[in-house]
Amino acid sequence: MNTKNEETVQPTSPLRRLAELMGVRSKFVGSDGVEHQIADSVLVKVLQSLCVEAQNDKQIEEATQKILNERHARLVAPTVLHTVGKESKVSVNTGILEYPTATLILEDGSEYKGDLQISPSKNDVAIPVDGKFVATSLLKIPADVPMGYHTLRVSVADRVEEATLISAPESIDTIEKLEKDGKQIWGWMAQLYSIRSSKSWGVGDYADLADLLVKAKEKSGADFVLINPLHAGEPVAPLTPSPYLPVARSMVNVTYIRPESIPEYNLLSEQDRKSVDDLHNQVEPLNNDAQIIDRDAMWRVKMHALWIIFKSGMSAERAQKFEAFKKDMGDTLESYATWCLCYDKWGAPNSDDCWEKHLTKDSDEISALAKQFPDTLEFYRWLEWIAFGQLHDAQMAAKKAGMRIGIMSDMAVGVHPAGSEVWWNPERFANGACVGAPPDYFNQQGQNWSQPPLNPFELERTGFKTYRDMVHGMFASAGAVRIDHILGLFRLWWIPEGSTPGDGAYVYYDANVMLGILAIEATRANGVVVGEDLGVVPAEALDVLAKNKVLGCTVEWFEQRDGAFREPKKWRKMTLASVNTHDLPPAAGYLNYEHVNIRERLNLLSGSVEEFRADAVKEHNAMLKMLVSGGFLSESALEDESQHEQEIVEALYKALKAAPSKLLAASIVDATGEHRAQNQPGTNDEYPNWRIPLADDNCNPVLLDDLFDLPRVKSLAQIMNK
Repeated sequence: MNTKNEETVQPTSPLRRLAELMGVRSKFVGSDGVEHQIADSVLVKVLQSLCVEAQNDKQIEEATQKILNERHARLVAPTVLHTVGKESKVSVNTGILEYPTATLILEDGSEYKGDLQISPSKNDVAIPVDGKFVATSLLKIPADVPMGYHTLRVSVADRVEEATLISAPESIDTIEKLEKDGKQIWGWMAQLYSIRSSKSWGVGDYADLADLLVKAKEKSGADFVLINPLHAGEPVAPLTPSPYLPVARSMVNVTYIRPESIPEYNLLSEQDRKSVDDLHNQVEPLNNDAQIIDRDAMWRVKMHALWIIFKSGMSAERAQKFEAFKKDMGDTLESYATWCLCYDKWGAPNSDDCWEKHLTKDSDEISALAKQFPDTLEFYRWLEWIAFGQLHDAQMAAKKAGMRIGIMSDMAVGVHPAGSEVWWNPERFANGACVGAPPDYFNQQGQNWSQPPLNPFELERTGFKTYRDMVHGMFASAGAVRIDHILGLFRLWWIPEGSTPGDGAYVYYDANVMLGILAIEATRANGVVVGEDLGVVPAEALDVLAKNKVLGCTVEWFEQRDGAFREPKKWRKMTLASVNTHDLPPAAGYLNYEHVNIRERLNLLSGSVEEFRADAVKEHNAMLKMLVSGGFLSESALEDESQHEQEIVEALYKALKAAPSKLLAASIVDATGEHRAQNQPGTNDEYPNWRIPLADDNCNPVLLDDLFDLPRVKSLAQIMNK
């Protein structure tokens, strides 16, 4: 990566024009406020990941002409966006003497009866394409086209092309409908795996989630619980700890299943039930381990219990529901179940000569394996059915308890490069690139998230169906969806294979279409959308999100300007506001410089440790100054901070309550007094990321059974309810 002062670049060079044509930006403004130019060598590699060769002038010229010709030659773009209640226009390309017609098939299969007029564009210039001149006409889409995913057919002579017409509401208006009595909506933030009860199998599960939601409402008055992503992971231990590196975002994590909550458990024979109970007893002691979450030990034992229940069979009524689930999920379920079967029988796809590298979904070996182990394949389909059902039951329990939102699910940025979604449909993803982030203050070496980005052109070609299905599936069991790194709807930092995080470039996406999809699904589910918009976000992106009524995120520790913290009353209104995030230590830990200590211990700082610590002390003192001046904290607490830790943490939340934000979130780890961070960005095994159990200020385990009866939790809930 080079700043504009380090390298002289021709911004209008053919390579850079080609890059812009493909949505690859040749410059960006970093967190330091400096404009950075992307080196030509990086642009070439990023274009290669989009299957465009640009290593010399001839390739650049040929690629540019090919792309322009293809776009002008098609009758209509594969995906078009329409706003419900407004007239819109769609470009139609035809020969200058051709007269196109259009029909619209609505998502229910009926034909739209309104008038679809096509008229010449006033400003169009005929363009030569493959020996004929092409002109652009405009197709008028009337305002009364209903919300949904429709099929637009454009015909001219013997040519017919179809496009997905996404007819979306102008904005997501749910939050206003949920507000009542002028009171802000607040909820808890929690990492589900860390919230264990006496009935858990060593890791928090869907039954714990249901109990957490009900108790959060009944005992603390909360209206939602924001949890970590619940996307699907590996079927066999060892399991990837990070919930932000799933193998499939369209499926849910089966390791959170509670075996005893499966209806067939109650119908087991006495011997089989004893076997399941004995298995539970093997891992029950893990519930009281405050040091580490041992997913692998849990899953090895729980898997045996699930096999026992699966083999016991089910009633005709339940079997019918299972068949309906399989039919409804279709290829999405089959891809994950088949991948799980291969993983189960052939091992993890983590080497250059593994099955994932050399076999595709259509390989004879895959078909033979499915025929050899039909029960195992069916078992993995069944696990998804059970998992989806238990997650749905948790949301229903929340709504029954009176929660206005219930579950706020978290959507990860992407998927594992060797996961089922990439293996089954590799054409949907970039070839030879990963998503990450350029260097910034908090991560001075940049970040590589090891996730292949979706190909924006394949998304457009397929009507964004992959994204539509994922969002629909998430809202099926949630009252809100939080999108990690919402800027990813607009652009993602692509890092070519073999490059450092700093040697990447931003690739742009059609954010308006994806926001339209979110509006459709949120409206249908009466749900809310929250976008994590922290860090460097272009002003135009913030404007678009605000227009669509996607809530942003406000983090108290980040609300500072020129060394001083902003008064909470000046924070943004259309946000989910919190004291911290899962990438920061809990409030008590942050106040004790845990974020500095971790970076020093793991050698994550590119600059001086002393300077970083000095900056942290300044930040700390500035926060305390804001809390005191705002009347949230007594000045006497500063005389001995260690003896007033809870008071200072609660002052942070009193300040949070003073914000105008639509949603407020309190972290459960702040309520218990936990110091340890759940995640340290930029690390893998150096720190036990995503494996920290819920504990109190003395590192004693806190079980869900007792959580809402703890004095500190009650005290913080009282603040949030004022």
